[in-house]
Amino acid sequence: MGLQERVYSVLLVSAAEAFNSTMTSLLPPARYQPVKCAGSISEAKRRFAEHEFDFVIINSPLPDDAGDRFAIDCCKKSAASVLLLVRSDVYEIVLDKATPYGVFVQQKPVTQGTMLQALTWMASARERLRQKGKMTLTLDDRMEEIKAVNRAKLLLISERALSEPEAHRFLEKLAMDRCITKKQAAEMVIAQQV
Repeated sequence: MGLQERVYSVLLVSAAEAFNSTMTSLLPPARYQPVKCAGSISEAKRRFAEHEFDFVIINSPLPDDAGDRFAIDCCKKSAASVLLLVRSDVYEIVLDKATPYGVFVQQKPVTQGTMLQALTWMASARERLRQKGKMTLTLDDRMEEIKAVNRAKLLLISERALSEPEAHRFLEKLAMDRCITKKQAAEMVIAQQV
């Protein structure tokens, strides 16, 4: 599935209505939905806790905070792509502080072309994080299978006096005979259903 086919959820954090309306016009519903707005960091935190967002775009400063800590927290606690727009006088400081955590930092004012390019980069980063998440799940699943198989082999060795190769063959044969995975076969042995 290409980037054009994905639909991304967006949290816009800005106290400026003009910014929100401009950004909303750059986010067509066919590609970006839902698009939620928050006028302060405290409201953004509530929305972020209620819903998982693909993109978080923060127009700094906000009435209750600059937004850099929230941007970093979003990157630490989720797989969201985060863009922090800051004034030019604090750009270098915020850049040094936030980019190590994966926050995209952009100096204001921002042109429409720059925003569109930033959205493309954010989509690319989000897809990379999505792929890493899938790989992590796959590795976790594999580790669970290895643990179950090793537990089952230990039971077969201790209770049925099989050697390790015999226990391994037993699990493979059980899985093939019943058309189940090796992990399911191991779980049957552990539950003493064989």
